Amino acid sequence: MEFVPTMGGLHHGHASLIRSARVDGPAAASVLVSVYVNPLQFGEGEDFEHYPRTLASDCDLAESAGADAIWCPDDVQIYPEGLANGWRLTAPSALQSRLCGPWRPGHFDGVVTVVTRLLALVRPDQLWLGEKDWQQLTILRRMVADLGLPVRVRGCATVREVDGVAASSRNQYLAPAERLKASELSAVLREASNDLCDGDQNLNAVLSERRRQLHQVGFKVEYVEVVHPATLQPSASPRSLRLLAAAVQCGSTRLIDHVFVMTRSPIVAIDGPAGAGKSTVTRAFAERLGLLYLDTGAMYRAVTWWVQQQGSDPADESAVKVLLDGLEVDLSPLKNGVQTVRVNGKDVTDAIRDPKVTGSVSLVAAHPCVRELLTQQQQRLGERGGLVAEGRDIGTAVFPDAELKVFLTATPEERARRRAKDLEARGHAVPDLAELEAQIVERDRLDSTRAVAPLVQAEDATEVITDGMSIEAVIDALEDLFRFQVAEEVWPTPARD
Repeated sequence: MEFVPTMGGLHHGHASLIRSARVDGPAAASVLVSVYVNPLQFGEGEDFEHYPRTLASDCDLAESAGADAIWCPDDVQIYPEGLANGWRLTAPSALQSRLCGPWRPGHFDGVVTVVTRLLALVRPDQLWLGEKDWQQLTILRRMVADLGLPVRVRGCATVREVDGVAASSRNQYLAPAERLKASELSAVLREASNDLCDGDQNLNAVLSERRRQLHQVGFKVEYVEVVHPATLQPSASPRSLRLLAAAVQCGSTRLIDHVFVMTRSPIVAIDGPAGAGKSTVTRAFAERLGLLYLDTGAMYRAVTWWVQQQGSDPADESAVKVLLDGLEVDLSPLKNGVQTVRVNGKDVTDAIRDPKVTGSVSLVAAHPCVRELLTQQQQRLGERGGLVAEGRDIGTAVFPDAELKVFLTATPEERARRRAKDLEARGHAVPDLAELEAQIVERDRLDSTRAVAPLVQAEDATEVITDGMSIEAVIDALEDLFRFQVAEEVWPTPARD
């Protein structure tokens, strides 16, 4: 089941969520929309009593957008022990210490409490939420991940009116003059984002100027802040992707909005030991997200193949270095899941998967001259971003500033089983599983102890252990990690065929 929780007052932003659940969810899945105005997320003096309650039009919109059913629980269903006596959850303080948190104490605690209860009652497969309230979306993603709840959180890009105002149920509070003024909020944020993309601009100066602008427009400014998209905390150093968010009072109506400050397209770095399935998963992940696939392992295999073809000793760095002069390793864009690898114009896509190449690639990759050559080529490709790379030191050496770093691994036993299947499929002799496992353990030792760029997990990388996971499940996990950092509005998911 696909689940879209709302507080009613549905608008075309909600309709976009419902359509996404219908179109991008499983073909046979039903889409349920809930309407419940949750009292726990309203503070003293807020608009609980006046919040839009338009059930008839809500039902019409939900049905036209593709919902199968709309559910309107009451307080007794959601809080059977009463608002004062029932269990309540508390959102992590770090996630609500900035942005809206200080201005709406207890709000996000009420959000996580009601959503947990809704999930327990509905038990959906996927939960669909808008990116308009990025802080709320981040907190709920963390809640689902930290509690291990059996549901995927799917975020949808903010829907805007023609004048740039983010769609919101509270927009109907605005008087005509206030509605006209509201468009200035998004305009000021866009200008600030442009300024911050200029590396010469001082962050504090830009934010101070934009607060002044908003005051001049007539808003009462609560905050204008720049934070890390996933931690919601100020970044210690400039990042290629940051969240610029603001909240203002426009008359009696509170408006929130945000933009992302992006100086280059996102980069994903996937590291891990040999045989963990990085290549297969990364190729599919790149296609799903529309990212360029940079198979660094294939590049090292290509150099190893070249060294062997020249009859040189892969362990002899001096001999290998001579062979690098003028060497060109080219990777084509993915086509039907396949990336062609060429060495000096020759297609070596299949040849570099030969066990003889596999057995020597660690020796060749350990040479500083090889790593320097290929790292430079890879970093040039990454200057504009928009790619996913996999290898052994992508997150530590090649792209240390990647938005997402993943250490993809599996037990030696699992990797040996996968290696045996791969060899058999390619028509090669298949050694005993115990022998394959021993080879994998030895290669791990060599890769992790070499002097140059050893295989290590980056401090800020997320470990994903793939034992027992299907390829599709691993890709889903990577996509979910990606969306913690990178919004749909920044990097939209390509439409699937």
